Amino acid sequence: MNTHENNITLIGMPGVGKSTVGVVLAKACGMAFVDTDLVIQEETGLLLQEIIDQKGLDAFAEIEEDVLSRLDVHGSVIATGGSAVYSDKAMKHLGSTGPIVYLRASCEEIISRINNLDSRGIALKPGYTLETLYAERVPLYEKYADITVDSFSVAATVATIREGVRNLNR
Repeated sequence: MNTHENNITLIGMPGVGKSTVGVVLAKACGMAFVDTDLVIQEETGLLLQEIIDQKGLDAFAEIEEDVLSRLDVHGSVIATGGSAVYSDKAMKHLGSTGPIVYLRASCEEIISRINNLDSRGIALKPGYTLETLYAERVPLYEKYADITVDSFSVAATVATIREGVRNLNR
């Protein structure tokens, strides 16, 4: 697989397994791993939840767009925050560096996986639930995805992503 120049970017809802799958995928492909939430925390010196609490959702969105739009890595698996798809500029940049993979799970599955909603740094607008967030984001994930993979076991998900990327590169 010729992935050493290209990145593979993972998008999807919080709790779908982007970071977990990303680390295993990077190892399997001999690539580096970048978690953009960690890059944001490193650059700002704040936890995601602290950014949201102290500066608000709009400021968080601006910071996220800025960090993702200038991310300059090669041969990496990139796990994005679930809200990355709100920025067309960021998604176009990430898409220019390699395929974008949407890790898909049902809303029920996402809800069952997330038990720390208040501290996780999820960009929830006032009055939003995970259901409304899911309904709002799924069309954006579908819009930007080159490959859509249902999130099952880590091993099965990694194998499916690798196959999908191979097929794209043909």
